[in-house]
Amino acid sequence: MFSVFLTKFSNKDISLISKEEIEGFVYELITKNKIGESYQNQLINAIKAYYEHVLKLPREYYEIQRPKKAVSIPNVLSKEEVLKIIQHPKNVKHKAILWTIYSAGLRISEVLNLRIIDVHSKEGYLFVKDSKGKKDRKTILSNHLVVLLRNYFKKEKPSYWLFEGQTGGKYSTTSVRAIFRKAVAETNSNPWATVHTLRHSFATHCIENNINLRYLQNMLGHNSPKTSEIYTKTIHINNKNIESPLDNMLKNVNFKP
Repeated sequence: MFSVFLTKFSNKDISLISKEEIEGFVYELITKNKIGESYQNQLINAIKAYYEHVLKLPREYYEIQRPKKAVSIPNVLSKEEVLKIIQHPKNVKHKAILWTIYSAGLRISEVLNLRIIDVHSKEGYLFVKDSKGKKDRKTILSNHLVVLLRNYFKKEKPSYWLFEGQTGGKYSTTSVRAIFRKAVAETNSNPWATVHTLRHSFATHCIENNINLRYLQNMLGHNSPKTSEIYTKTIHINNKNIESPLDNMLKNVNFKP
């Protein structure tokens, strides 16, 4: 990274290059070469390291405006779409898998790692062992899911894992994705949706139902509340759930357009 910088200023004393010239150099690479954010940050770090640790120059030489990381909003399904998708499978195991993912906000790996002993129906929670970051956590267990799981258990009789393949062992990721894609296609739902969209939809619908953000953070297994807060940007905004201040002001006024 630093060699790119040296090539640009090869005819100049590096210690005399101004902050404005460095910023201009980085800006030129961003606009003309369309360098990505990761490259930008690595380049800036290389320049900062040289001026701060090698030349021992004052801090103003490397106080460069860092490019901000793009924050993308997760894709979510409406409650109606979710219900159509998770209700669609006729196979009780397939239906139970989709219900579990959505109702508890699970990742695909987490639903496949569930053991029978992780279902705590009396206490009303699912125990998620060794989730992302090797963390254990508890998440909500739907009462309706409990009824479905009991029917599934009587029919399929799993031995250890909650969802097992035909020959035993964990159910496969490929199979779960195939179940979901089939349900999406046959219900004419959002074709961009993935299994993980059910988790995003769970989080969004929890916020729409005024679930405490701290509870949501714990259920999703996020380290920081900031990660969970992104779902506040995915809630559906319309005049059915939010009243415009204009409508509020004109409530008791004889309004004539």
